[in-house]
Parts: sequence; structure tokens; C-alpha cells
Amino acid sequence: MCARKKPITVTAPVLFLAADRELAEEAWAGDIIGIPNHGQLRIGDTLTEGEMLRVTGIPSFAPELLQTCRAGDPMKAKHLEKALMQFAEEGAAKVFKPAFGSGFIVGVVGALQFEVLAARIEQEYGLPVRFEPSQFTSARWVSGPGDACDAFIKANRAHIAHDHDGDVVYLTRLQWDIDRIERDHPALRLSATKEMMA
Repeated sequence: MCARKKPITVTAPVLFLAADRELAEEAWAGDIIGIPNHGQLRIGDTLTEGEMLRVTGIPSFAPELLQTCRAGDPMKAKHLEKALMQFAEEGAAKVFKPAFGSGFIVGVVGALQFEVLAARIEQEYGLPVRFEPSQFTSARWVSGPGDACDAFIKANRAHIAHDHDGDVVYLTRLQWDIDRIERDHPALRLSATKEMMA
């Protein structure tokens, strides 16, 4: 099977049916299976037996709420990064690493998700975290010609971050910021969605 053009070996896939779980010998469309993969697979990946498929991407929407995430113990920042990247790969949250400063900005759709993430990070990683209000209220993915993007990033460093795929994101406080960028930088596109390529 292939994931992002990389061959992987699927071992011990689990078939889920209500509360029952059993080793899957085969699966059909509509079956729910779990594949242990340790980060090799992400939402939107397509598995085949070797055929090359071309599919359009799945839209990933900008989060509605942004907060800064900090580890209770500053010495465990690397553990926090690992946990946040796992949740970003799962699609449980958007994680942005600011270009200026330290820490992470986490974006979600509902406020309760911050509590769920904090509980999961503590339970799964043994790492207490706290979420704090961020100065930013929205995020937009930046695209456009390379030289225009480079100049824009250099001029707006305090608002620039990268998502877990390394793509450039513009963090904003007001709709006015977005309107100003669209007016002053017509070659650039600020998008509230990002196409995740399968």
C-alpha cells in the first residue's frame, strides 16, 4: 500500500463494529478499520495496492479560536511540540509556530476543544499545559509568487507563523489587517482554507 507515494506495510489492522474489535483480514467500503502507523498516515491519505491515483485535496479550514499553549514545565517544550504535532496530524487542532518568539499558537473551532486538548496532553504525555489568550483572532494561509511572499514575510514577521506542514500563515487581529494586506499586496492571496493534498 502507498501513502503519499511511500510504500508502507500494514500490520494488524483492526476492524471496528460497535464495541467489537477484531483483526481485519479484508475490508470493504464503509468498514471502519484502525491501522497502527505511528504518524505515517494522515487525514486525507489514500491507500492503494500500488496503483497511482490522482485525487483533489480535502479542504482544511482556518480555526475560529486561537490561544497560546505553554507547558507547565518549560524544560519540556520538546515534549509539548511532539504532542501538538500529533494532534495537528490527527486534525484535532491547527498548530502554528510563530516566526518571531517562542511557543505555539493552537487553533480550534470550539472553546471546549482547548480543555479536551489539555486533558489529552496531560493524560497521554504526562505533561500539564495551559492555554492562554492570544493577541491574534484569525489565521490565513499565504500564497503567491516567491519574491512577493518573501518580501511580505520580511515586512510582517511579527504576524507570520508556520503550520505543522511548514506552510506560511498570516496571523491577524482584525479584519482590517486582512483587508489592508489584500489592498497593499495584490499579488498575494490570503486564504481561510488550505487544501490538504492526499
